[in-house]
Order: sequence, then C-alpha cells, then structure tokens
Amino acid sequence: MPAKTAVRPPASTPATPPVTPRSGFDWRRIAFNTLLSRSLDDVEEHTNKQRAHVPREHLVLYQFSARGHDMAQSILGSLLTGARDGAGAYYRSRPLLLSLGLPVDDALGSPLGRAGGFSDGRDIGVVCNLPNRNGCTVLPMAGDVGSQYTPAAGWAQSIVYHRDTLHDASYANCLSVALGGDGSVATNGFWAALTMATTLKLPMLFYIEDNDLGISVRGDMQTPGGDIARNLASFTNLLVLNGDGCDPHDASGKLAAAVAHVRRGEGPALVRLTVPRLSSHSGPDNQKGYRTDAEIAADQTRDPLPKLREYLVPALLSEADWADLEGEVARTVHVALEAARARPVPDATTVARFVYADDTADPEAMGGLSLAERSALGGSDQPSEDGELLRVAEAIRRTLRHELAVNPKVVVFGEDVGRKGGVHLVTEGLQKQFGAERVFDTSLSEEGIIGRAVSMAISGLMPVAEIQFRKYADPAAEQLNNCGTMRWRTANRFAAPIVVRMPGGFGKDVGDPWHSLSDEVRFAHAYGWQVIMPSNAADAVGLLRAAMRSPNPSIFFEHRSLLMTGDGSARYPGDDYVLPLGRARIVHPGTSLTLVTWGAMVHRCAEAIASAGDAVELIDLRTIAPWDRDAVLASVKKTGRCLIVHEDNLTAGFGAEIAGTLAQEAFWHLDAPVERLAPRDIPVPYHPELLDAVIPTVAAIQAAVDRLLSI
Repeated sequence: MPAKTAVRPPASTPATPPVTPRSGFDWRRIAFNTLLSRSLDDVEEHTNKQRAHVPREHLVLYQFSARGHDMAQSILGSLLTGARDGAGAYYRSRPLLLSLGLPVDDALGSPLGRAGGFSDGRDIGVVCNLPNRNGCTVLPMAGDVGSQYTPAAGWAQSIVYHRDTLHDASYANCLSVALGGDGSVATNGFWAALTMATTLKLPMLFYIEDNDLGISVRGDMQTPGGDIARNLASFTNLLVLNGDGCDPHDASGKLAAAVAHVRRGEGPALVRLTVPRLSSHSGPDNQKGYRTDAEIAADQTRDPLPKLREYLVPALLSEADWADLEGEVARTVHVALEAARARPVPDATTVARFVYADDTADPEAMGGLSLAERSALGGSDQPSEDGELLRVAEAIRRTLRHELAVNPKVVVFGEDVGRKGGVHLVTEGLQKQFGAERVFDTSLSEEGIIGRAVSMAISGLMPVAEIQFRKYADPAAEQLNNCGTMRWRTANRFAAPIVVRMPGGFGKDVGDPWHSLSDEVRFAHAYGWQVIMPSNAADAVGLLRAAMRSPNPSIFFEHRSLLMTGDGSARYPGDDYVLPLGRARIVHPGTSLTLVTWGAMVHRCAEAIASAGDAVELIDLRTIAPWDRDAVLASVKKTGRCLIVHEDNLTAGFGAEIAGTLAQEAFWHLDAPVERLAPRDIPVPYHPELLDAVIPTVAAIQAAVDRLLSI
C-alpha cells in the first residue's frame, strides 16, 4: 500500500497579527519533522484497519499516535545539540526521536514488529531507544508510566560526574531532558526525579506536555488544579515556565529559555506546554466512550500543524516551499514504508539471546565498562593464603575501597552510605577517602536510587547502589525490572550493569517483617539479573568484585546476621580475587546425603552436620542466578538423597526450583524423596522465640538430616 500523502492543513486567518519567526531555529527542519510524524501516524492508522488485501503481518499490532504533541517535540529536539545530551522519553515521543535522527524505516519497521530496529520485534513499536555516542542519547523507554524520570535524572548526574570528576570536556554544557504527559506527574518517579534534580541542581529539563488526559482521567485528578507548573512555582532551585504547545512562537521561546538556563549551569527547569490529543489514547481505545463530540472537536481546533504553517508561510517559506516539504515527506515515508515491509520477521530461534551479555556480539551494547576495560582490570580465582582475618562487613568495605582506588568510574551511593558509612557501617570511611562525588548520600527514594544507577551505568560508569534493607527495594521494583530486561528488549543496543547491595535476612537474635525479609527468589525470577548470596568474607570479596566487573546487573545480598556477627569471618583473599558466578562451593564432602543451602543458613547447616562424619555433603550455592546445577546434580547422583535448606518462604522458594530440577534430571538416582526445609509462609517475626519457630534452626536441620539418612 502506498504511503498516505500528507494533507495540507487549511489556511486560516490568524486571530492576531503574524509575528516574525524566532531566529536561531531551523524552522524548515522543524516543519519537516512535524509533517513526517503526522504522516507516520496517518500511515499506521490507515494500515491498522483490517483489509482483505493487506496481510495480517503488515498490521501495527499496538499503535500510539503523537498527533498534537508533534510540533513542540520537534522544536525541543532541535535544541538537543549537546554531544552528551540525554533524553528519557515515553510512548508518545516519536517526534522527538525523528528530530534526533531515528531512521524512518525504523520508526515504521519496529511498530510492524519487523527484524532489526530498536527492539528486533521484542517490544511495542513506540517504546523506542536511540544509542548515540556523539549526540543526544534517547534512553531505553519503558511501557510503564513515569519510569523515564529517574533515569533521566541519573543521566544528568552522570553529566556532572563525567565533566567534573573525570574531566571529560565533551560533557560541558550538556543536559538531560525527561518528557512526560500530565498523567505522569502523579507518579513516584516524577517526584523522585524532581527531588534529585533540585537538591543537586542537576542539568535537567522536565518537559511536560499536558493534553489534560491520562487515557480518560482528567488532569485535575493527576495534580490539584490540573496545572503542575503553577503548583511548582515556588519550588526552590527550579525554573518553571508555562506555555502553549500549539503556538510555535510561544513554545519555541519557552523551550529555548529553559534549555539555555540549564546549559548555563543555573539548575534544572520545568516547562509545561498545553497540547491537544488529536486521537484516541491508542489504537484499541475508543475515546468517544469518555469524551463528547464537542470536546473532541474543540481539540481539533487547537491542532498545532495549521498554526505552524501560518507561522512560517509566507514569513519564511512560500506556498511552494511548503508544498515541496509535503512532497518530500510523502516520498520519504513511501520509501521507508517499502523498506520496513521488506524487512523479515524476527528470527524466533534468537528470541532468548541477550537476556544476559554476549561478549561475541558486535557492536557492544551501550552501557557499563567496555570489554576492554573489564579485561584490563584482570583478576584471579586463586586466593591469597596469608590475608588477615576479616568479618563480612570489613571484607566488603575493603573490596569497595580497592575498586574505588583502581577504577575512577566506580561510584558508591545510597541513603546514609556517605557521612554515616551505612547503617551497617559497611561503607564507613569511604567518603572521607574518595570524596562526596564518588561516595554519596541520596534522598530517601529507592526508585530514585536505582533509576539514577541505571543511567549512570548506561553512561559508562560502574554504579554500586545500596538499598538499605531488602524490604525497602519494593518501591524500586519497576526500575529493577526495567534494568534487568534492558539488554534483551533493546536487542543488545543498551545495558545497565549495576550492582545493588541489599542487606536482608534475620539479624542477631532478632527479626521483623521489615528489616529481616529475605525473599531472594523474587530476583532469581527477574529477567536478566544475577543474584549473589555469599556466606563468608572471602566469598563476599570474590563475588562482589565479579559483580563489579560483570556486564550484567547484579543483586549482591548481604545477610544481616553475617554483617552483625563474626559468622562468616575468613581471611582476606587478596585485591585481585574474583570468583566466577555460578560456581558452588563444597563446604564439606560426603557420601550419603546432599545438603544444599546458601547465605547465613550455611553456618547453621554446618553446625547441624558436625557430628555426621562424612555422611553429608554440604554445598553452598553462593549464587542462585546463575546456580550451579552441575555441582548439585553430580552430588545427588552420588549420594542419592537431598535436603534443601533456605530462609525464604517454602512455597515457591528457590528450593522448589532445585527440587524440580532434581526430579526431572536425577529421579532414577534418588533413594529418598527430595526434601525442603524452609520457613512457613508467614512474615518474619520480631521476638526471638517466634523467630526460632519460623526460621530453620540448627536443631530442625539436624532432625531433617537424621530423618533422611535413616530412609
């Protein structure tokens, strides 16, 4: 089907005398991109109608229009000229990407679900990204609302770090922009990013395009009075501008002023522009169910495209020039549509690729240390024999200190990690030694902590973020999930290999539902994450260093009991010690029963089998994603019995995954049923006696071992 030719907007008589178009803008290019975006919407909406002569594979399966938002975004895109500018955008931001160089065949091919492009058919076609090492990078979008804000703030903080700490001149005068609709200003991400940007005076622009609709919910349900700019007028360290996104003169003036303010280093800015939504929310949406015909018609009268034409013709362009633009757009879209349709469908045999890093991929994903940088750091899995005896907390601190010393791209942050040194004192003294630029405190927002870490990693840094306790990670679930899927859903264009230090589990003779949660299986189930659970100081060193040099994101679980006691003390294995992830440790060899565990339970299990001689083989998994299937299978095939002990809930705990694997792959080697010993499915209680009634004790483990050995 040929591309639909853009329809020339009807000329109308301006309500006010015409103004001279602002200088300093490439208005022809802005007009081209606005017309281009509108034409792509035309094509998709036309193509999306079921027709007998159009094969199903040519349909856009999930279509979003940018009608009404297009002109102002094209203006904004023309201002993002910094070599290290960044943008956090959302599903209605395709006009911005077109203005920043998104190939038009990608803009059509990805919604068609074709091979290549910014997701290789893995993500919704308007959930875009644009890696750019010499211009504005559009960070990987997500399908959830508001999750673009904290990564955009993280990019702004990365600009400051690269510019001021690493002294990279290419970051001078650069900025980060976050685009969002009026509905998104109600989200946690918006307020977390606003706090980050204003408290740190980051080079960040918030661009809010307000069409007064969050699908069907009006703006006054998103923010009191329906005007976020008016509500933020007294916010400290924030330039706030309010304008009309349908008026090219007003919109360009407001955006140019805000961008100049941010580039001058005067702090963040927020621009709210009112725009119409000239379409349904998405292809499947029927807006007439919640909007009257009069409301829809009123929005049509605000269409910015005719206003842009009035602004430029005849002041800068003749009627013939505008007609030439329309013709150029039509030809461009026709060629791009043919190219997009000629692309093959994605190769289903490769759909599992890029859940984790693949060092054979060319080019490398944008994000984290390069393969060359990681290789240069070196490392050995052979421990030093004469290291001093350290507790787990001291071993982690010493590892962080060394990595900060040898790698200027390492940054360590979280709530209370700076001056206080962490609530468990793991980072004590690091800020004093390395400065507040590299070891710093954050505002109390876990979404903000993880969101900023994601973009810091994309910018090439090595962020080590602390979530103070496992339970506190829940508000950051959206950012954690998006981080883990990033490499896969962008088909290896982007990656964010962050390390998240996360204490959890029962404390010394105490528990509670908030600080003592384990729940590690949640992250083992999350796509793309490595989940590390050391049981001793030496392993903590090798595994943390491995995580910090890995191309994949890692949860580094620090057990509270090990941080608070001498359990797990071991000799420091050296500054070069790196343990491969997914390699279990045989703590105690045995012949008749395999006991599998990890974390603090290793010590209880070791105590429980102290009198069992060589009957029990104790395996410390050390990591549960990946986990050492081969070691467990080999042991069980030798012993014929298996007991799995863990601190997470019994139902759907990681022990169930191990048991299922053994039932499938070692069934005929078993002399007894595989057993699991884990807490009942209730929260962790506070009183020590209640705690002992829930968490597996030494006595309970010993009883389970004796029972299995007697079968």
